[in-house]
This record gives sequence, structure tokens and C-alpha cells, in this order.
Amino acid sequence: MDMIKYINEYYAECALCPRKCRADRTGGGSGFCKMSSELKAAKAYLHMWEEPCITGEHGSGTVFFSGCNLKCIFCQNSDLSLNGFGKVLSTDDLAQSFLKLQDKKASNINLVTGVCFIPHIINAVIMAREQGLTIPVLYNSSGYESVGSLKMLAGIIDIYMPDMKYMSSETAAEYSFAKDYPEVAKKAIAEMFAQTGPAVIGEDGLMKKGVIVRHMVLPGCVSESKKILRYLHDTYGDDIYISIMNQYTPMPSVAGHSLLSRRVEDEEYERVLDFADKIGIEKGFTQSGEAAKESFVPKWDFEGI
Repeated sequence: MDMIKYINEYYAECALCPRKCRADRTGGGSGFCKMSSELKAAKAYLHMWEEPCITGEHGSGTVFFSGCNLKCIFCQNSDLSLNGFGKVLSTDDLAQSFLKLQDKKASNINLVTGVCFIPHIINAVIMAREQGLTIPVLYNSSGYESVGSLKMLAGIIDIYMPDMKYMSSETAAEYSFAKDYPEVAKKAIAEMFAQTGPAVIGEDGLMKKGVIVRHMVLPGCVSESKKILRYLHDTYGDDIYISIMNQYTPMPSVAGHSLLSRRVEDEEYERVLDFADKIGIEKGFTQSGEAAKESFVPKWDFEGI
């Protein structure tokens, strides 16, 4: 089957994400994500500020895709997620970007918010592996994923790194226009874990397969953070890693918001970390404010693509 035709079949009546818009993306940007069937990305580079088992010595080979199926009102990458900024690429262009990152000694290929382009990603990984790609492929996700689409990624993705943003449907609706986020994310993470099994760290300190769930603490949401950590630890124990992040930065879009207009207070973050320790989370990562400041928003300069 012709590769372009094969890819377009998925975009003609798109149901790749949980919103299942059924939009015909082959005719242009439509549906909730506003992305067409043309692959778009903004950067492919060595990212030095991921979790230690992902970054390694030389950096994570990170590819930032355009578009998103969430519309978080506090988004730090809104040029990509909301405004669709990016460069149109072919599937081969994407595969070659993976190989170039491997040549630069990337620890892995880190696909950031690729949900809108899953068919392209599958083909690009297959093409790159046929041409010598051997490092792990990581799917870096908001957590708002369709189980059906994740099943398409089985055998393609070695490491999953989803967010778990909310446990409250009300908060999810207000902040990300996705009332069903909590249940969708739970099912998505379960599928990710079913594919990879328990996390495996190699002798070099790098993750080879498994799941890291990220949770970014939000201002005024300590109780919700605790519920998320409790759920993850009760469900997966030490078979996954949990990354507890404090990098939330108020963007102009939330100026004046009663909670989101301020940073997370040190005391709030410490309460979350104390709770994680109390319930026995051992395989986890924390984040310092200094490290976060340098990793917020890359320059969208088309590096590497």
C-alpha cells in the first residue's frame, strides 16, 4: 500500500485521540487539534533537562510536534499547541531527524505531544530502524490518549512518559477543556504499562523500557496532587517511576486567575513531596526551581529538522 495513502486513511475521519472528532484532516486543519494531515514539528535537539534516566550524558533526542488535543489554559508551549506553529515535514524527514539525533549520541528519541501524528510517527520509526536506529523511542504525552491509538504504537514505543494532570473532572474541564481526562488518563497509562511492563534501567543508568508518569503540581491543588500520587502508587507500586514537578510558570493567558496567576509555593511543593515519602514512593524524581527555569520554553527555531 502507498505510504501516503495509508497515512491519510487515518486522517480522513480522524479518531486518533479521545475526542474522536471524525474530522477530515486531509482537507486542512480541522477538528479540535486544528492540525491537517501534514506532519508538523518545530525542533529536534538534545534536551538536557529531562529526568536523569532519560537525559543521560549527552541529552534526550527530543522532537517537539505541533498541535495538541488539549487546550490547557496555562500552556507553556502555546505557540505549538494552540497556534499550530511548526514546519511541514515528510515522514522521511522525521526518520532522518531521528538518525541525526542518534549520531549526536542522544540517549533516546523523545517524541513530545505526537498524538496528532501517530501514523506518521509509526512509519518514521520503522523507516529509521531499517536504517540503523537502535536507541529507545520514548512517547512523551499529556496522558490524554486513546487506548486504540496506543495499541497501534505497541512494538514502536519502548518508553512512555505520560502526564497525569488531574484527578478531578471539574478541574480538568476548567483548565484543559477535557472533563473526561481523569478516566481517560487512567486507561491510557494502564495500556502503556501493559505494553512495556515494569521499568528497566540499564547499567548505564538510562531507562530502556517502562513508564515514567509525570505530575506537575499546580497552585492551590495540593489535595489533588496527593490523590494522583496515591492512585499511581496504589496501582503500580514500584513498577513505574513518578516524576513530581514544580516547574509551573504563570503565563499571560492566566493573568488574574485566582490560582493559576501565581507560582507554586515552596510550602505547597514540600507538602506534596512529604506525602509521596509518607505513602512509600521510592522510584521517583523531584525538581529544583533552578533546573526548571532553564527548561521551560525552547526557542522554536526548527533546529534539527
